[in-house]
Amino acid sequence: MTEAEMRQEIAIMLFQKEKFTLAQASRFAGMHRIAFQHLLASRQIPVHYSAEDFEQDIHNLREMGRL
Repeated sequence: MTEAEMRQEIAIMLFQKEKFTLAQASRFAGMHRIAFQHLLASRQIPVHYSAEDFEQDIHNLREMGRL
């Protein structure tokens, strides 16, 4: 198992246990959020989208000048 794969596995575990938000888990895994969501979907793990995730998305869009 590579380091990247191990980080993904840890991120998935912490996301499932609700210790990480979707944003935190995808960042920890070193993946774009959409790619991480696809990884979760491939394992039939439901995605919960929290208020913190929403706020992070708004922050990111502002930084990119899209809001």
